Amino acid sequence: MSKVGPVTVDMADYLGVNKYAVDEGNPHIELAVDPGREEFLKLVRVCPAALYKIDAAGNQTFDFAGCLECGTCRIAAGGTVVIEWHFPGPTMGVQYRYG
Repeated sequence: MSKVGPVTVDMADYLGVNKYAVDEGNPHIELAVDPGREEFLKLVRVCPAALYKIDAAGNQTFDFAGCLECGTCRIAAGGTVVIEWHFPGPTMGVQYRYG
């Protein structure tokens, strides 16, 4: 019997098959104007879709377009960084295509 090693999963492959209907004019997540770096860093660490980023120059960026609508950011930084979070409107948001 052969031994099977650990399986590596590339999340980008799984996330890439999802379909997103983005309501550009009506974001479902709104952030504070100048969130603190430490609070923002929490979101960089916990967002499963990696939508919160800090670049090499220290600039904080966020893009709600690839949101998985899990609510992790709302729980981790609701009231500090995340000022408003709600599900996208009807027919908008993520449509899961795998599993």
